[in-house]
Order: sequence, then C-alpha cells, then structure tokens
Amino acid sequence: MFSLHHVQLAIPPGGEDRARGFYGEVLGLEEIPKPPSLAARGGAWFRGGELEIHLGTEEPFTPAAKAHPGILTDDLDALQARLVDAGHTVRPDTRFPGFRRFYVDDCFGNRLEFLQPDL
Repeated sequence: MFSLHHVQLAIPPGGEDRARGFYGEVLGLEEIPKPPSLAARGGAWFRGGELEIHLGTEEPFTPAAKAHPGILTDDLDALQARLVDAGHTVRPDTRFPGFRRFYVDDCFGNRLEFLQPDL
C-alpha cells in the first residue's frame, strides 16, 4: 500500500518570504519547522490536513510549468475566490471527468492543480 507524504517543489534561493505569503497567507497552509539537519539548506515546509508541501531552493531555478501536484480541496470555489482576490490567475479545466478543477501558478511560476470531486 502507498500513500503520499509530501510533494517537493523548487523555489529560488531567498524566496522563503514570498513562499510564506503564497502558501501560508493565500492558501492558508501552516508552516512547519524543517528538521535542523535540513534547515540550513533554505526553503520552507507547509502542511494542510494530511498534505505537506516542501519547498526547496534550487539554483539555477526553473519553475515546474507542466509537472504539478494535484491537490484535493473541499471548497474549490472559496479557494478560487481567495486566489483571485490575491491577484492570481486561475485557469479552470473541465477535461477530468468526475472532478471540478483549476490550475494556478504559485508566486514562483510553479503549476498547481486544485480539484474537488464533482458531486
């Protein structure tokens, strides 16, 4: 049996404060401490429910424009409104039967997919 523990995305060196603004303030995820053995590398870790997103610094940085995590949410409409209110462009997509979903880029250009089962 498998389950997902975390997703890792790259951010540019020094991008931690911008990450806190997007992942913490806009998405509402809780920042969790990195283990001391990893903290010196930079980046930041966030948790929401059972999902962890680990952001690690990478030089040179290139955002993930196609690859993406698919993140389930129980209120897609409220999340979309928060993202739009914060100035992010949401791209709805109807090509995944059984789910409502959209794509949005984080503050670094990494592609994220948010979806909710179509009840």
